[in-house]
Amino acid sequence: MSKPPSRPLTLRDVSEASGVSEMTVSRVLRNRGDVSDTTRQKVLTAAKRMGYVPNKIAGALASQRVNLVAVIIPSMSNMVFPEVMGGISRVLETSPLQPVVGVTDYIPEKEEKVLYEMLSWRPSGVIIAGLEHSDASRAMLQASGIPVVEIMDTDGTPIDAAVGISHRRAGREMGRAILRAGYRKIGFLGTRLGADHRARKRFEGFTEALAKSGIEISDTEFYTEGSALGKGREMTQNILKRRPDLDCLYYSNDIVGAGGLLWMIEQGYDIPEKIGLAGFNDVELLQGLPRKLATMDSCRAEIGRRAAEIILARVETPESASAGKVELSPKINFGDTLRLS
Repeated sequence: MSKPPSRPLTLRDVSEASGVSEMTVSRVLRNRGDVSDTTRQKVLTAAKRMGYVPNKIAGALASQRVNLVAVIIPSMSNMVFPEVMGGISRVLETSPLQPVVGVTDYIPEKEEKVLYEMLSWRPSGVIIAGLEHSDASRAMLQASGIPVVEIMDTDGTPIDAAVGISHRRAGREMGRAILRAGYRKIGFLGTRLGADHRARKRFEGFTEALAKSGIEISDTEFYTEGSALGKGREMTQNILKRRPDLDCLYYSNDIVGAGGLLWMIEQGYDIPEKIGLAGFNDVELLQGLPRKLATMDSCRAEIGRRAAEIILARVETPESASAGKVELSPKINFGDTLRLS
């Protein structure tokens, strides 16, 4: 496992890497001075390759750090992340550290931009969602010289530390539970799996569990924009129109699953005897549904709490070792929409 260097990169490092003076590097990075295009490109290429981020507060504080923790998440509209933020805030509220949030909308280029701006203020630590990043983002994180905790996922190798669940394991466990309940003609409904790496991993684990019992996914229905009850209703109607013989639907998250559940109740489906439903996340807001959707808790608040505790411990004791990978264990809640095995 690679670790961030013991100190952040400096102008001198970029100067040596690009073969020009520190003054020239400074002029290029501040977009000032008479610098040739060739030299400018040489400096910018070296800085990006190294993951160098200019220090906007250089000279302002002797410590070269501010009491901020950069928290970078893909969405604030997704109900998952406010609970994660709650866990982070509860730990940091009694410390000198304050979380500051950046949102990426699941776009790698936007993550690069948000990370660049956040790191330029020299925070004391970074908490960032996911293990998949662009080369530029990974370089910045590795070169930051501060604790980095990647959250939500443990299916991969962290840059420094990671706190989350195994989404492949979560998918496998739900697949096994559905099979034990006797369902065999199973459809999957959810977000397109390119940008949402965690949903993709759950799908891979789910299909793996089914394959070991000789079962294949019978049909799929995908959407491309944010999760919503309306999407769940629409997708559920579409997939059951194509495949009325399906006896179980597995949704990539609870919000679309709740939309599907409401539509099916309106249509008079016999749930869970004739058809079962399951989602993911165990969103508290959905406790008031006419029936409790079967789901799996993604340990959101605990993920936030454990990540903040790691940052705080590393800031207080800089020489302490990385926490490595902290994998939490989610549990299935069968609710009212899966037959008990």
